[in-house]
Amino acid sequence: MERSIYRVAQMDCAAEEALVRTKLEAMAAVRTLDFDLEGRRVVVYHDDGVAGAIGRAIGDLRLGSSLLDSEEVEDAGAARPAQSGVLRKALAINALFFLLEAAFGILARSLGLLADSLDMLADAVVYALSLVAVRGAIIGKKRIARWSGYGQLTLAALGFVEVLRRASGSDAPPDDVTMIIVAALALGANAVTLSLLSRARSGEAHMRASVIFTSNDVIINLGVIVAGVLVGVTGSGVPDLVIGAVVFAVVARGALRILALAS
Repeated sequence: MERSIYRVAQMDCAAEEALVRTKLEAMAAVRTLDFDLEGRRVVVYHDDGVAGAIGRAIGDLRLGSSLLDSEEVEDAGAARPAQSGVLRKALAINALFFLLEAAFGILARSLGLLADSLDMLADAVVYALSLVAVRGAIIGKKRIARWSGYGQLTLAALGFVEVLRRASGSDAPPDDVTMIIVAALALGANAVTLSLLSRARSGEAHMRASVIFTSNDVIINLGVIVAGVLVGVTGSGVPDLVIGAVVFAVVARGALRILALAS
């Protein structure tokens, strides 16, 4: 058994993690994966002599990967970082806030909140994929990835249509107070989720607190908060349309990449 550490320069969010998972877990020689999004690294426990093949597989994703280290180890089982209990909690948090942000996005007429809810859904799917991966059902994982990819792409496309409709119309601006409060709650939820995952993966959550500030999810939450403030200051719905369009684009890009790999 070998443990190889790869740096993946462009792996900084859940979508890239899903891509790497889907690619590597289809390889029979791969036993266990450990992701560090903050450090942009993936640790692969695998059969002997296949580190190069794994490196080439990651390279196919064009995410700027390189092999940092490879060594013999006795057992990957004790090092498995992703525990089902933690993944279930992460899935529950993201699924809950998907529903919460979607509901308040509709009530507040905010595309920013609706787009952020879609990003929460994308994360929830990643955790669902991780749970399936823990159980070793590769075919089922790819099927979930394909369904989620089509679903996210469809919702993102509908979001773009709504952005264009509102940009060409005279709709009232969204409720800025609701935008700020709900996005702040989502920010807290992401912080809790990342803390859970960091603690499970490294055992030293205090050393990885900065992951909260570098996560794309947190940046999106902050973007919605800023958009809400600008809506309140200017009385215009344009900031909400801008952040909504940006997040829809991010989700669509991730969905297309996952679909390409899952197929």
